[in-house]
Amino acid sequence: MEITTTILLWAFGLAVILGIFANKTNFCTMGAVSDLVNIGDTGRMRAWVFAMGLAILGVMVMSVMGLTDTSLIASNDTANPPYLTSNFAWPRNLLGGLIFGVGMTLGSGCGNKTLIRLGGGNIKSLFVLFAMGIMAYFMMFTDFSNDAFLQWMEPAFVDLSAMGVENQGLGSVIAYAAGSDPATTTTMVAAVLGGLLVLWAFLSSDFRSNFDNILGGFVVAAVVIAAWWVTTGELGQNLLEEAEMMDERPFAIGAQSFTFAQPSGHLIRWIETGFSKSLITFALVAGAGVIAGSFLYSVLFRKFRIEWFASWKDFFVHIIGGLLMGIGGVLAMGCTIGQGVTGASTLAMGSFLTFFAIVFGSALTMKIQYYKMVYEEEASFTKALVASLADMKLLPNGLRKLDKV
Repeated sequence: MEITTTILLWAFGLAVILGIFANKTNFCTMGAVSDLVNIGDTGRMRAWVFAMGLAILGVMVMSVMGLTDTSLIASNDTANPPYLTSNFAWPRNLLGGLIFGVGMTLGSGCGNKTLIRLGGGNIKSLFVLFAMGIMAYFMMFTDFSNDAFLQWMEPAFVDLSAMGVENQGLGSVIAYAAGSDPATTTTMVAAVLGGLLVLWAFLSSDFRSNFDNILGGFVVAAVVIAAWWVTTGELGQNLLEEAEMMDERPFAIGAQSFTFAQPSGHLIRWIETGFSKSLITFALVAGAGVIAGSFLYSVLFRKFRIEWFASWKDFFVHIIGGLLMGIGGVLAMGCTIGQGVTGASTLAMGSFLTFFAIVFGSALTMKIQYYKMVYEEEASFTKALVASLADMKLLPNGLRKLDKV
């Protein structure tokens, strides 16, 4: 229990730091997509990619130095979730990411942003959090996920181990194709890819000219790296060894870092069990830490503001967004932070697929909303969808019924 408490305290402390700086720097993945789609500003998108690149480099350095055991991330028995499993569940990543991207746009922010807004006084986010939690609960603790998705998706999953590939990490896949050593290749791929992502971020004045972009991306990467050190280093390994000797394995322990789809589902489960101590998980404590950090920053800097829904339509749109995030976040095995930074730091192919699917789903939703706002009743959903896909070069311009705006 002492090890468990220590790890939970680490989770809370790191999450408080994340909450403070994500609020201060306005680090927002939905905002990043919005800036890019609506005004062509890449600053916050590059902050996201900067965090991804730094996280990749950080995990690589810790692995080379022997501070962590990244093999723990590959097994269902030792990881939560197992980003590096050899079972490449690409349909989950694509569809889950797409659903999450739509949901975070309707809900005015991803899971992490929902917690940050809640800490800053946004009561709307409380409803989004519970809506997300309800669907995350059903996805994790009932047969809903299997009945609605997995039973028809699983035949398309790719078992890489049957092909002789160690896991779905880019390094392992490239090593298999090149006939090289997986460990050495993974280090090289991480160094090159992480370095290129950081370089890409700094190539833009949109990013360089805003210190908050640099600070936000750095802090997000730092807390993700630190959480990996806590759960896959000596502390985490000792906890897993203790768990093997227990009659009943503690819930949701294992190699993990920050993700914000799980906390909402764990919250509903914790309430359902009468606030059982055994249900106080890394993810749940991390969620509480982000809220606390955001609240602390908002109060100290006089930015705490109570916000409420503008209308019943606004209420229902946010609820739908929360429900979709709960479904998509669990289906994709992570959210904008959970897959876009934490998962990507392991070089898991599924994480990169989820990242692109989230960005696409969010960008498409924003474009549809914009067309419907400009053209009002003239813009049916189908017309707005076709025009949006044409803007994104995914359909010929000749199919559009609405002029480009």
